[in-house]
Amino acid sequence: MTTILKTSPFMLAVCAEMVFRSLPVLDRLKRITELGFQAEIWDWTKHDIKAIAKSGTTFSSMTGYITGTLADDDGAEELLRTARQSIPVAKELNCPRLNLHGTGLDGQGLPVVKSEVVTGAMWLKAADTLNRIADLGEEEGVIFVLENLNEAVDHPKTPFAKSADTIALVAAVNRPSLKLNLDLYHAQIGEGNLIELCRTALPHIGEIQVADVPGRKEPGTGEINYPAIARALNEMGYRGTIGMEAWSSGDDELALSRFRDAFSL
Repeated sequence: MTTILKTSPFMLAVCAEMVFRSLPVLDRLKRITELGFQAEIWDWTKHDIKAIAKSGTTFSSMTGYITGTLADDDGAEELLRTARQSIPVAKELNCPRLNLHGTGLDGQGLPVVKSEVVTGAMWLKAADTLNRIADLGEEEGVIFVLENLNEAVDHPKTPFAKSADTIALVAAVNRPSLKLNLDLYHAQIGEGNLIELCRTALPHIGEIQVADVPGRKEPGTGEINYPAIARALNEMGYRGTIGMEAWSSGDDELALSRFRDAFSL
């Protein structure tokens, strides 16, 4: 009997904020690297950048701003100011993607500017802000990615939360320096139909993030058929990064193994 060894056609990354949480961040990065994954971090101001730059970790993405919003004048200026501050950090970490949201999020993941309704004026301002972000990305040779969120569970009243919103904004800007961070956990909660969503978003995807629903744990713990999504993405020709932004359901190494298995063909 021949054993077929499965490998992943994708670059696999793991969010260092969500696994091996009993360890200091440098030890988390070491374990993630030893297990063969790239790493992602959130707010870079909470880390010793010089130390983690020397860790030997390959970074996939990081939060690309500190504060700011897309759709109001003062917030847009703050977003651009702190995005510019984030770029030298990304370059020190050799991190290719800087992540953005529809508005800044607080420590509980709640929007700093809540929106009951997103108006036409807000859409126009958001597109203008993202065009300026794309200018900054081109000037500095980095890629910003706009992440979809969900309002039902984690991020209520966040503007531009749905994947349909982020796709529309990124497509309207249509610049190589602005892409999507398509988060399938958030999309399943808010919209579903994930394979067709990937197909629609494919020309604009800079990265895909995953976790299962419910619970935001690793693939295989919930309702999403990630092996089917992996096969579909492979057939579409996607060869980019899949990032696990998920809590482990128990043992961290087992969670990472399940993640790898889900995206190996």
